[in-house]
Amino acid sequence: MGMKTADVTIKDGMKVILIPDTKAMDEVMVVAYGTATKETYTGAASIVSSEIIEERQVSNLSNVLAGNVAGVTAFSANGQPGTGSTVMIRGFGSINAGSNPLYVLDGMPYEGDLSAINPDDVESMSVLKDAAAAALYGARGANGVIMITTKKGRQSRDAKISFNSSWGSNSRQVKNYKVINDPYRYTEMLYKANYNNGIYRSGLSETSAHEYANKKALTGTGYQVFTIAPGQDLVLPDGAFNYNGATLGYSDGQYYYTPDNWEKESFRNGLRQEYNLSINGGTDKLQYYANVGYLDDEGIIKQSSFKRISTRLNVDYQAKKWLKFMANVAYTNSTSNYPDEQTSEHATSSANTFFIAYRMSPIYPMYVRDGQTGALLYNGNTPVYDYGDKTTGNFTRNFMSISNPIGDLTYNTSKYLMDIFNSRWGIEIKPVRGLTLTARLGMNLDNTRYHYASSGLYGQSVSTGGEAVQEQIRELGITQQYMANYHRIFADKHTLDLLGVYESYDWQYEYVEGYGQNLYRPGSWAVSNAIDERRGYGEQNKYATRSVLGRINYDYAEKYFVSLSMRGDGSSRFAPSHRWGLFWSASAAWNMKKESWLAEVRWIDLLKIRASFGQQGNDNIGNRYAYVDQYRVTGSDGVFSDGELTYKANPDLTWEKSDAYDLAVDFNFWKGRLSGSIDFYSRTTRDMLYYKPVAPSNGYSSIPMNIGSMRNRGIEIDLHSQVFNTKNFSWNIDYNIAYNSNVIVALSPDLGGQLINGSTILREGHSMYEYYLVKYAGVNQTNGLAQYWAKDSQGNEYATTDFATARNTNRQATGDLQANWFGGLATQLKYRGFDLSLQCSYQFGGRMYDNTYQDLMTNLGANDAGQAIHQDMLRAWTPENTSTDVPRLCADDEYSNATSTRFLITSNYFAINNLTFGYTLPEKLLSKAHISSLRFYVSGDNLAVFSARQGLDPRVGVRSANNATYNTMRTISGGVKITF
Repeated sequence: MGMKTADVTIKDGMKVILIPDTKAMDEVMVVAYGTATKETYTGAASIVSSEIIEERQVSNLSNVLAGNVAGVTAFSANGQPGTGSTVMIRGFGSINAGSNPLYVLDGMPYEGDLSAINPDDVESMSVLKDAAAAALYGARGANGVIMITTKKGRQSRDAKISFNSSWGSNSRQVKNYKVINDPYRYTEMLYKANYNNGIYRSGLSETSAHEYANKKALTGTGYQVFTIAPGQDLVLPDGAFNYNGATLGYSDGQYYYTPDNWEKESFRNGLRQEYNLSINGGTDKLQYYANVGYLDDEGIIKQSSFKRISTRLNVDYQAKKWLKFMANVAYTNSTSNYPDEQTSEHATSSANTFFIAYRMSPIYPMYVRDGQTGALLYNGNTPVYDYGDKTTGNFTRNFMSISNPIGDLTYNTSKYLMDIFNSRWGIEIKPVRGLTLTARLGMNLDNTRYHYASSGLYGQSVSTGGEAVQEQIRELGITQQYMANYHRIFADKHTLDLLGVYESYDWQYEYVEGYGQNLYRPGSWAVSNAIDERRGYGEQNKYATRSVLGRINYDYAEKYFVSLSMRGDGSSRFAPSHRWGLFWSASAAWNMKKESWLAEVRWIDLLKIRASFGQQGNDNIGNRYAYVDQYRVTGSDGVFSDGELTYKANPDLTWEKSDAYDLAVDFNFWKGRLSGSIDFYSRTTRDMLYYKPVAPSNGYSSIPMNIGSMRNRGIEIDLHSQVFNTKNFSWNIDYNIAYNSNVIVALSPDLGGQLINGSTILREGHSMYEYYLVKYAGVNQTNGLAQYWAKDSQGNEYATTDFATARNTNRQATGDLQANWFGGLATQLKYRGFDLSLQCSYQFGGRMYDNTYQDLMTNLGANDAGQAIHQDMLRAWTPENTSTDVPRLCADDEYSNATSTRFLITSNYFAINNLTFGYTLPEKLLSKAHISSLRFYVSGDNLAVFSARQGLDPRVGVRSANNATYNTMRTISGGVKITF
């Protein structure tokens, strides 16, 4: 299929190489409940092939999508090995309801962890984007569908055995912000902040301000790390460090204090190694594929890694011409050393390694040292870490006392252990010509254990004597599918395809936890190891859907195509009276190339126009029983109390609905030299599932409701160019770009057209990606204070240094922050046995709030002394430097870095996601060793990202960025793949 037919004369030892036929049907792609080709398909879908997947060194399939599919954005706010990306297809369609796409594994919805799927097992990924493409999955496909198809056996004379192995290194991709890393320069800045405070705010003389600032520079951070000669100052009157009178390092007799490089000491290069062994083959009746894989992926901080052993067996058995059995069974065992609190939810946690490493000033020690020799102190073979709380020294750190994440990673344990069993069983019967009856049973069983133990020796667990946590999570999802498909061709021109499906999904969740304090054996996570505060907790949950659907596909002479579908979904999340939703779609296509007036135009191979409309529902409000009030059981001594309301329900809650339109053209010109598609789409979501804030006096702060509507509208352009295609050299270029506009059409009537929640605002007629901020007015050139735009009683704007007045009178919406344009670029070159591929992603046209930069532009006041400071503060206002956008450095200036538009920055970026270079040995050199293929390669993943500011990674979110998260890892690997 897809190759030109060749008639040749038989000769001994002959070799036949088939040539691609660009006029033939393109390769089959997996779509909802079946397959299709680009020429016959009426929906919008994109394919990520196994060749692209194999080039990426990823442990989670979702990380492959960035830049490879038009209209798809992948955000990665957690670089922990094994974690995936948040995938958005054609924009977020809801404010509160879930916006993740549905993953379908080998034809059946998959709710399991994507890290359990070995990428080496995957044949392709099809991204279904429009409603006509995804509507057959109903509510579960409301945000798009990603079809994952695993490899199958193929009929062959001999079995094909492949072994692929790679070894590499993981390191940080994103550098830290440009902070002041020199302890001498930092001390000068600390002196300057307090000197200016004495002059500008306290009215001290220059001499008194100098004395005051020296004291603060010496011990204002809580630590003394400089030894000062008698009669000398730490900093000279001109603000320069006194190198002749002060030296770095200080001993109080018991301990020696000197700074450590927290950033350098916190991170490491992790080892990545992966091995996959597969075998596939078969006869005309039995085809099989089997694979076993091992992955060991170390993170860039201690106690961070992901290990996976995966197995898969895929068997198809044609027992009779009319009877076929199918089985696809996979088991994965994984261990994730997963230190908690490394994500954006814990951006300021004392256990967040990234936050502390990037925000710790260069004057604090990480380790405890002997006061006489200056040598590190050890507890056994482990260094003693400085927690800044007088338990490991005689000083109390001003910034993040009782914390040392590297010490925590050394002494504490946080680990997830997963056993995941996934299976697909099926039987296919063809009782009469054209009719296929299929029954499938799918099961996904996820048993996850969590072990946590904290040390009672150091840190915050000293007060509890150490803590132990044991958790057990069991998730079971069972899907049943019963399908009837009738496919016939009448009069050689009329093709009719009828599909009817009944589908059910049942999900069960069980959770149990044990907790205890005061551990007998340090580091042991078993709760039986604890002697105090031993207690337990458990819960269970269920969710179910029932669905009935039908589809009609018709085409005339492979020229005109029509598809109609209808689906009814019932969800246990809604009350019985609102449980069922009815959704439908219609699509059509016209292949103009088949018309007589275009058939002879040789440079056009395909020119097809398609259009679709579809309705879908969404029930993903988060709570499994959103229509029933939920309580926490309370009481004692066998007597129940009234209970505590934990969730206020809404019995009138029902489906969130979306109407989606798509108009597109597919083309293929000059025998495949240029092909692609252009899509225009519009999706309007109404009756949005939303948690409406209410007065806390009600006893609850929010209630689920159906309110308002939202629209996403845009364009996608997907281009593929075959620049050269000769016997020894080929060069392909792939490029995609997409534009998406988001607008809130309507909110709840009682909101008056807008909802303000802190620094965010939702407004009718505007994007959901807005902030509500004070406008920065620059620096007052006279006194160096930060200025903000306020409004007087007549509504006129004026600049003021009184931030509170500006906040109360003139906060304004920022406008749409979303990067409207985004896409990817890839190229592949092959010359004889050499191959080179490059894949990139980008976005432009948006802005985001840089939280980290705001925090680093500190004035080093009483609460900030000891925190890192950005090098841009060297440009701060002075009487000699008045033309600057950075306010003066003055310790007690309250609003110098207040939340305002000052910290909005462009979110444009360009990322090099993968670069792979390989060489495949000539087959004639391998034939005597019975080797059919041998390839060596070097691959780099997440090589670089270029953004508006060093340290800023716009890929972590839409509206804001914070580098206090587990950063994206760069992976450099080398490998070999051998096939027998």
